[in-house]
Amino acid sequence: MDRPTGIITRTRDWLLSDTPASATQAAAGRAYLGLRLFGRNRLAVLGLAIIVALVALALFAPQIAPYDPIATDLTNRLQAPSTSHLLGTDEVGRDIFSRIVWGSRLTLYIIGLVAIIAAPVGILVGTVAGYFGGFIDIVLMRLTDIFLAFPKLILALAFVAALGPGIENAIIAIAITSWPPYARIARGETITFRNADFIRAIRLQGAGPIRIITGHIMPLCLSSLIVRVTLDMAGIILTAAGLGFLGLGAQPPMPEWGAMTSTGRAYILDHWWLITMPGTAIFVVSLAFNLLGDGLREVLDPRSDS
Repeated sequence: MDRPTGIITRTRDWLLSDTPASATQAAAGRAYLGLRLFGRNRLAVLGLAIIVALVALALFAPQIAPYDPIATDLTNRLQAPSTSHLLGTDEVGRDIFSRIVWGSRLTLYIIGLVAIIAAPVGILVGTVAGYFGGFIDIVLMRLTDIFLAFPKLILALAFVAALGPGIENAIIAIAITSWPPYARIARGETITFRNADFIRAIRLQGAGPIRIITGHIMPLCLSSLIVRVTLDMAGIILTAAGLGFLGLGAQPPMPEWGAMTSTGRAYILDHWWLITMPGTAIFVVSLAFNLLGDGLREVLDPRSDS
């Protein structure tokens, strides 16, 4: 019994050492302290648990969903929640629980692609503008201001109207409207770092602007961007749901949560579960990403008092 305890104690002492012997030990120590700080935030842990459950639903949707999400069964239409249909059925007899489970895949697909597209564009624009300054900064930031001047949903509606309805076009439209805040954050971080002594030392060693931006400045901006991207996941979900609600996102019979609420609104008075169940899914997942983002901000923000 004493040996495992001794191993745990030595490992903790190694992680918390004030004089790490290597970069690996220092990085492991920072990660350990970050995990301890994150674990003390119960709401953030709850948000992470919900997101892990969402990912599990998406991965094991075929095994979890008891029914085909798009197969209709008019003999079971508008059934209230029961043991055979946990969340009821919709206007054409499709099981709502199965559709929500399969819809989790669409939700992760949307937010994943938007983050992959928007975050790199934002960090590139922001670091280039902040590093070079002058005319380049003015042009890029005025372009950013143009996008920020419009509400995200309204701008996404305009792009989807131009591109046409569909899940892929909705993702492109949301990504186009999501990069400006990342550019603003990256520019602010870059202005802080660009005249630092270590950047001047790198210049004296012969490094060019591309190497400095990609190899040294961008990594320093990642922690702030990770927090912002996590917090923006809720907005991405709501924008995608709004486009689906208006018929411009995922098209029937795809089990997208926003489209499900749109079809359910016609039955809201007598068959409340049609709109309540997908609406609750949107609310819970959006809240989870906000809680997780708050927890990550405490851990990753170097200006945090924690």
